[in-house]
Amino acid sequence: MAQVRFGVSLDEDVLSDLDDFVAEHQFPNRSQAIRHLVENRLVENNWNKNELVSGAIVLLYDHHKGDILVKMNEIQHDFYKEILSSQHFHVDHDNCLEIIAIKGKAQRLVELSKQLIGLKGVIHGKLVTSKLGR
Repeated sequence: MAQVRFGVSLDEDVLSDLDDFVAEHQFPNRSQAIRHLVENRLVENNWNKNELVSGAIVLLYDHHKGDILVKMNEIQHDFYKEILSSQHFHVDHDNCLEIIAIKGKAQRLVELSKQLIGLKGVIHGKLVTSKLGR
């Protein structure tokens, strides 16, 4: 996609904050930082409008807790159309990390993440939101 140049006027304080943001996140320049901020806002907007989106659910859980594996499997089967893939990692003797790639309507993906994150035995869970290609 072709890049287009345009001018932006900002208050000095906002520009100073932008420069701090550029430095903190190690962007090569202001343009990259602005692109990043705009993309994040557009992703958030697509999720708020229940658009077709993508993302990942990251779960850290104790596989010894109850029947968590059975429950996780049942939930994932209920959402088989939204799940693209999952990866399972053994973090240590008791804990596992699961990363589930997802795609679908935003509200459906949020529901899936809530059901999984709310399971007894989940130590930490997070829905990571993204978008589909242009």
